[in-house]
Amino acid sequence: MPIMTLLFYFGLGYLSLAVAWLVLLTGASWLFRAKTVAGAPLLHLGVVIPAHNEQEGIVSTIASIKRCDYPSELLRIIVIADNCSDNTAELARAAGVCTLVRANPEARGKGQALDWFLTSGREHYLDLAGLCFVDADVTCDVRLFRELSASLSCPGVEVVQGFNGVANSAVNWRTALVTAAFNVFNHLRMAGNNYLFGTAMLKGLGMAFATPVLARFGWPAHSEVEDVEFSLLLLQHRIAVHYNPAAVITSEMATSGGQANPQRQRWEGGRFRLAARLLPGLAAKVGQGQFRYLHALLDFLVPPLSLLVFLVMVWLCWAWLLVPPALPVLWLLLAGLSCYVASGQLQRRAGLKMWLYLAAAPLFVLWKLTVYGSMILRGRSTGWQRTLRSAELPKK
Repeated sequence: MPIMTLLFYFGLGYLSLAVAWLVLLTGASWLFRAKTVAGAPLLHLGVVIPAHNEQEGIVSTIASIKRCDYPSELLRIIVIADNCSDNTAELARAAGVCTLVRANPEARGKGQALDWFLTSGREHYLDLAGLCFVDADVTCDVRLFRELSASLSCPGVEVVQGFNGVANSAVNWRTALVTAAFNVFNHLRMAGNNYLFGTAMLKGLGMAFATPVLARFGWPAHSEVEDVEFSLLLLQHRIAVHYNPAAVITSEMATSGGQANPQRQRWEGGRFRLAARLLPGLAAKVGQGQFRYLHALLDFLVPPLSLLVFLVMVWLCWAWLLVPPALPVLWLLLAGLSCYVASGQLQRRAGLKMWLYLAAAPLFVLWKLTVYGSMILRGRSTGWQRTLRSAELPKK
């Protein structure tokens, strides 16, 4: 068999495995039900906000938390002003919340800031039942903390992750399609994994922990994708991450390429590097029969949706030109991906405008391909850079 034909069928096998996994998660997601205790007494919670130069958004985020349907006496807001050169700390204090200042420019980053707080600021949270983490530029749904509390009240639930959505979903095609992607990646895959394996992955914000978990571990994950890194540590110690889709938190997504490109390069570059480092070990664990790691292994093996769609289209064209017998399989893969994407939108009750924006998916795929190309050409980023918010962009 010619080498190109072998390459074609090897790629087809990989794509079939990836899409089959997503279809399996799709089916499981429809069966998923969150663990909550209706009517349970509300827990005394802390809300931790790591903030680096967030003077534009910190006041509105604190206000969003205070507007939530949760007794103020049971909610302690703590801001970590991390290596700030602006008025973040002063504004947080003026808003009436506990504000801790961290100055360590040699160890910058969200994971480092959280670890510092959890290891050196124990007096601020050991009396609480749980800690919730939100970013400094988010909007909290009014029921966010009630839902997190209801999940943490379930016997055996020590970690819960809410749904991370997009606050500015209808601004343009970019934010709309990021919203569509979040509906599958931050909801459908979470629900499917939780149903099949009893655990999911942390998403960096909108998550809550029983206090003993954080008192035990701190936050030992310091990479660009510290949430994924910590998820795997919890998996190693058999601590499940439970998903509650009714605990909703939204954040602003980048509206322009200038905002979005560095952010995506940091997030996805960090994920690719973490996957390269961890895949051999995860594969070895699954090979040894530790099947609780299977979902993490497959999630790392499956490429981002835009890249997966692009690869399926490349193989479809290849089959049309040179391997016609494989065409039915590839059409089936496209149908599976369509079902996957549509199910995420249906489950999150996407509006008509969101469905119409899906017509711009090829543009989104092309943009993501330029991001990946830039990552390859530039190599690893030399340092962390904060993404500018829309309010900080120069006015035209």
